[in-house]
Amino acid sequence: MFVIRRESHNPLLSPQRERPWESIATFNPSVVRTKDGVHLFYRALGNPDALQTPTAGLSSVGSAFSEDGIHFHSRRQVIVPKESWDTFGCEDPRVTLFEGRWYCFYTALGGWPFGPDNIKVAVAVGDAPDAFTERHLITPFNAKAATLFPERVNGDVVLLLTAHTDWTAEHPRPTIALARAKQVEDFFDPEYWHEWHNNLADHALDELRRDDGDHIEVGATPLKTDAGWLLVYSYIQNYYHERDRIFSVEAALLTLENPQKLISRTESILVPQEIYEEYGLVPHIVFPTSVTVNADQFEIWYGGADTVCAKANVKRSDLLRALDPKQIARTFTRATQNPILTPRGTGFESQSVFNAATIELEGTIYILYRAMDALNTSTIGLAISKDGVSIDERLPEPIYAPRESFEMKRGTPTGNSGCEDPRIVRIGDTLYMTYTAYDGVRAPSGAISSIRVDDFLARRFDRWSTPFLLTLENVDDKDLALLPEKIDGNYLLYHRINNQICADLLPDLISGKRASRCIEIMTPRRGMWDGAKVGVAAPPIRIGDNWLMIYHGVSRHSKYRLGAALIDPSGTVVLARTADPIFEPLEKYEQEGEVANVVFSCGTVVRPSTPLGTGGDTLFLYYGAADKVIGVATASLAHIVEALS
Repeated sequence: MFVIRRESHNPLLSPQRERPWESIATFNPSVVRTKDGVHLFYRALGNPDALQTPTAGLSSVGSAFSEDGIHFHSRRQVIVPKESWDTFGCEDPRVTLFEGRWYCFYTALGGWPFGPDNIKVAVAVGDAPDAFTERHLITPFNAKAATLFPERVNGDVVLLLTAHTDWTAEHPRPTIALARAKQVEDFFDPEYWHEWHNNLADHALDELRRDDGDHIEVGATPLKTDAGWLLVYSYIQNYYHERDRIFSVEAALLTLENPQKLISRTESILVPQEIYEEYGLVPHIVFPTSVTVNADQFEIWYGGADTVCAKANVKRSDLLRALDPKQIARTFTRATQNPILTPRGTGFESQSVFNAATIELEGTIYILYRAMDALNTSTIGLAISKDGVSIDERLPEPIYAPRESFEMKRGTPTGNSGCEDPRIVRIGDTLYMTYTAYDGVRAPSGAISSIRVDDFLARRFDRWSTPFLLTLENVDDKDLALLPEKIDGNYLLYHRINNQICADLLPDLISGKRASRCIEIMTPRRGMWDGAKVGVAAPPIRIGDNWLMIYHGVSRHSKYRLGAALIDPSGTVVLARTADPIFEPLEKYEQEGEVANVVFSCGTVVRPSTPLGTGGDTLFLYYGAADKVIGVATASLAHIVEALS
């Protein structure tokens, strides 16, 4: 698991009106760190050339310098259009300091209007970062985003580029490929490229696109790590449908000896969210163009909304661990006994058992699970475990069943209804259970019931209080969870309205008091693994002054996975949120069932040790798998908190 943190000083570089050559936009930075500081090269978009491009700004390459990688100064133009093949603009530099010389590969615009025939790759070369003294056209065909590896690979100079970035009938999709040579100068020879292009498929990287309608482009210069070459690149979902495009950033590992071969990759880890990414010359864009190392961080440099330069950071160890193909189980380790609970042949749990709340009382873990019978009526069953994995007892009858009109079946005889997806917390001497109440006709609502701890332990389950609704009627509102402590004398209730996590403060929990507002806690990140819907999983766990929230996220492909977020002491402000899922459906019992590809948690328990051997404080995660069975997995609580801190 890893967290992407945007630099608090973003945007780091913005256009300056008093400089006509960069008055419209300054974006897509390429960064080289040297012993004296940070050299940043960027695409500068100036006012239109009244003669050449009267309806479009003219791009050149600017540079800036910073001692600390945050505050940049000494801005100047270093590459301006002057050749026949770049007279209409020099775009998107990728700069590499290679064997003592500075190489700036850039997109060269050789005609207007812009199109596949006049968009190619060129290079400027110099002995200093502000003195590029020679230029060469590189590709005789349409290409963009070329970048030179910072060192030789098996004795070869290696260039990475995107061929045929712009659509043609002959080449409708882009290809990211490698070019190898003995000397950089070999890339200046058109004959080299004619032969290379005739065998383009032989030079291509493993396919990175997941869908044919998606688009990819080389982003940053590859960065060498012990695990492989780290490639940060642009991934654009739904590229050929302009209104539905989603620009995002992804990362991959390529093998050290043969960078054509893919070791592993992430899904989208950064999408437009901040105002400088959502609004600008071209809105809703994050476009990665550089990655550097600073202490224990990878710095991902990118353009925001085709207007500004920005930076985000991620811990090196966390990202590389997530890219390690041996770590396919993500953060958690599944119990070998999984699934620990399965349906029993008849009665209230004959069809499914899933989505369990958990509470530890007097050293014993109580698992309150959703049970579904043959008529699709949901009740709450109870299983008991001493070690958190082995089931020591499982009650033959439900401990909680539908009683009120809002949860009694009103639809078809076999339609879904009942008490679904419980969460439970202890506040003082009382256990509060929130759950989804559904009658099969009206929109699902959030309900609550309570019982004294001593009554629960004595199994006096007839003493559950009369349930009542905590959410408004005729509003689809689910995934209720209470914060386990009061905030300034109030109960904090999390709930999900439509696709986002909301909260409300309630002075008391009595019938008639309902959540009436949405304090926004978390929304989906369009284009990421949780881009369709998010909801609270288990009630949050206190971590020092803050709270750890495990939440579920749903992708555009309807896959349910789990993430983690660190919430501030008020319970309402997200301090950090994982960029990748911490748990996902991998096993057959998670991928096949009543609903495919689902892991859905309603309960966690923290214990100081575990039979699964993770050591230290251990987080037990109880989850429904494919809406059919229940599993448990464990993780180091310290590892999760460290990644979020």
